[in-house]
Amino acid sequence: MIRFDVFTLFPDVVRSYFEASVVGKALQAALLEIQVHNIRDYTHDRHHTTDDVPYGGGGGMVMKPEPIFAAVESVLGDSLGSVPILLLTPQGKRFTHDMAQDLASQPRLVLLCGRYEGVDERVRLHLATEEISIGDYVLTGGELPSMVVIDAVARLIPGVLGDAEAASRDSHARRLLEHPHFTRPAEFRGWRVPDVLLSGDHARIAAWRREQSLRRTRARRPDLIPGAALSEAEREMLDRTSEDDPG
Repeated sequence: MIRFDVFTLFPDVVRSYFEASVVGKALQAALLEIQVHNIRDYTHDRHHTTDDVPYGGGGGMVMKPEPIFAAVESVLGDSLGSVPILLLTPQGKRFTHDMAQDLASQPRLVLLCGRYEGVDERVRLHLATEEISIGDYVLTGGELPSMVVIDAVARLIPGVLGDAEAASRDSHARRLLEHPHFTRPAEFRGWRVPDVLLSGDHARIAAWRREQSLRRTRARRPDLIPGAALSEAEREMLDRTSEDDPG
């Protein structure tokens, strides 16, 4: 059981996604908990102000520190200091499968969703314990990244996926991309499913999938190969395979 606390200016954006997803079913089964907190509820002026112009000038607005600190401190209470507080920002550490696995071992996680030009630097320095980025680009807010992190972490919680082994076979779980997938019909517009997948020979199928996974990783993400656990025969096969050969 893991609890996610999401702090945002747009709580409905976050809630709506998890109402219609695999994670939503996990919520109903009490395999995890997601609490979404509106930062505006922790303001003290009649306009519920959460942002202001930046000192020194420049375009855009900056999220104020007072309501963010008040929201997190109020919700965490005595747990403050023992719960990871993740700030979603393009300046953060790149989010990876390994990071998702580490986070999945935590009983509780806080996710802070920035907006506008970002958050006051004092939030970074004195409240957030880690900064996370889902990629080298900029979004309008941290809500989408927070949902990405929750979704990736939730899939690693036992029972969330129907197939208990599914997460361990995903791309990146073993430092390799997944093999190709096919389903019915066996032929579509003249394109046939590989015969080996119709053979019923599970050993041959497993070997084909492994080889395809290796070839696909070599062609698309060769940077993953050094970290993968490969046999000597597999390494020799890759040595004979050009990087642009998908298999």
